[in-house]
Amino acid sequence: MSWLIKSSIGRKFVQSISGLFLILFLLFHMSMNLVLIFNYETYNFLANEILGANWWAIIGTGVIALGFVVHVIYAIILTLQNRKARGSNSYASSSQTKTPWSSQNMFVLGLFILLFLFLHLYQMWYQMQFKELFMIEGARHDGAQLVEEVFSHLWVVIVYVIAFIALWFHLTHGFWSALHTVGWNNTVWMKRIKVLGNIISTVISLGFILVAIAIYLGYSNLLG
Repeated sequence: MSWLIKSSIGRKFVQSISGLFLILFLLFHMSMNLVLIFNYETYNFLANEILGANWWAIIGTGVIALGFVVHVIYAIILTLQNRKARGSNSYASSSQTKTPWSSQNMFVLGLFILLFLFLHLYQMWYQMQFKELFMIEGARHDGAQLVEEVFSHLWVVIVYVIAFIALWFHLTHGFWSALHTVGWNNTVWMKRIKVLGNIISTVISLGFILVAIAIYLGYSNLLG
């Protein structure tokens, strides 16, 4: 198993698997957020009863956090490795081949998303599950109301929209690149995988953006 850590192929494989795992989490998270638009009570049940400070939710949070940490660490390792390999030819190689902008800026996009994640965790997860778990005063048990308060500020909505546009660029390249690394790299399937990646990336990003804008404009809880 040491090849997963020491070899370049192993590192790319771990990076790809952790990325695909995080995409599945994003799909789940986005789907749960869409519930908020239609019914506050259902969202609160999911956020507080199912995903509150319960042992299964804590384990799930730990697994997601581990996947994210692994993804970030390996992204840093691979970026430094690639820059060292290219050396002074990095600019020349990028000018000779037509590579997508997202492909050239995956690390920068990832860094921006990471900074955004810190804000998101403080605004949401820290106020609910973390405070409840460590019995900190002021823990929120009304997840829907908290989300509504957060998105009542225009600057927050703008930051979220920019962050999920960045996420879209990151995912459109990351999805097919990950499947390419794990072996789905023939010419026939790769075209279909790129289309599927664009669809999934768009659904995820637009889903999060839709919730933020809908709540800010007061269109949430339509069926509540």
